[in-house]
Amino acid sequence: MERWKINLAVLWIGQFLVMSGMTMIMPFLPLYLQDLGMTNEHEIAIWASIIFAGNFVTSFLAQPIWGGLADRYGRKVMLLRSGFGMAVVMTLMGFADSAWQLLLLRMVNGTISGFAPAAIALMSASAPRERMGFAMGTLQSGGVAGTILGPLMGGAMAEWIGYRPIFYVTGALLFTASVLASLLVKESFNKTKAQNQPRVSVLAGLKQLGKIPQLPALFSITFLIQFAVLSPMTLIPLFVQDLHGKTDMLPLLAGLVGSVNGFSNVIASPLLGRLGDKIGQQRILLVCLIGAAFAFIPQALVSNVWQLIVARFFFGMFIGGLLPSVNALIRQYTPEGMESRAYSFNTSTLSLGNMIGPLVGTTLSMWIGGIRGIFVLAAVLLFANAIWARKALVAPKTERA
Repeated sequence: MERWKINLAVLWIGQFLVMSGMTMIMPFLPLYLQDLGMTNEHEIAIWASIIFAGNFVTSFLAQPIWGGLADRYGRKVMLLRSGFGMAVVMTLMGFADSAWQLLLLRMVNGTISGFAPAAIALMSASAPRERMGFAMGTLQSGGVAGTILGPLMGGAMAEWIGYRPIFYVTGALLFTASVLASLLVKESFNKTKAQNQPRVSVLAGLKQLGKIPQLPALFSITFLIQFAVLSPMTLIPLFVQDLHGKTDMLPLLAGLVGSVNGFSNVIASPLLGRLGDKIGQQRILLVCLIGAAFAFIPQALVSNVWQLIVARFFFGMFIGGLLPSVNALIRQYTPEGMESRAYSFNTSTLSLGNMIGPLVGTTLSMWIGGIRGIFVLAAVLLFANAIWARKALVAPKTERA
């Protein structure tokens, strides 16, 4: 097997395990907080959103720093630092016995994270340019599938082994993924050349990349994808309860609803990435943006759980074409030597969407018709973003440095 394909397979596994570990607590977190003594439904929803978002608050701040270090010292080093560090922190979460302790550990986890941008940058450097869309689509399917399938896995394990052991299992899986990466992933990186490049601060790097008009538009798409996907997530267990009633299967059903788009995402990402290599990533990006916006509307109109599951499955097909196209286009427009920094900024916007999405969704749901109003709002935002992206991406291509 070609070296880049080996890297792709190992990094896919790592992406999946890292992102599923970050989202696995979603379906049972509100129920877990009830076990810790909380009784007010609104208080539970707010705390669940804060704990979930805490990871992404610190990740948003830390990612550009790790990206700059990756451009100077190598992407694999950052990959292993993040993987082994998160394995330890995730295991420690299993010993937490209060909401405050969970929040603190989630924030530490976000600070040391950085597996995803390092994996994407490493893959962008090793995959052939004519296969970039396929490579990014396949790799991204691991991360997105982990984000979406994590709730399903968490809901299932909550039924089978209880809440705390889930954190121990997740820590062990992250450790395994990091060991595999250390043994099997190979990187071609000229450290001497990289360290001889002028040092560029985080703000200076952001300003330099911001002058390339396509990059801010691509970063905004990443933000809105995560915002749209995660803004209803903390409300889904309660929405499923309203649609289906209280049953023993509630955690599993909530996990299925939250993750069903992951199944279609895994299928669509590599296929749409490969299609983008043939017809252009810009076309795939714009079609999927508009399609994802339309796919939110049926979710606002459902009357039972099974309708919601079907609607979210088709939504996942369009989401599957978005992030791979974004990552392939970022590589296309980013100057040489700044790839890790560009991907780290993109990951910061992803973390910002992860952070703001649940908080804004929980807050706005009280004024715009609950979770149904959140679905409509997400559709409107994606339509608006499609207009901006079209204007930015049809402009003359920026010359690569």
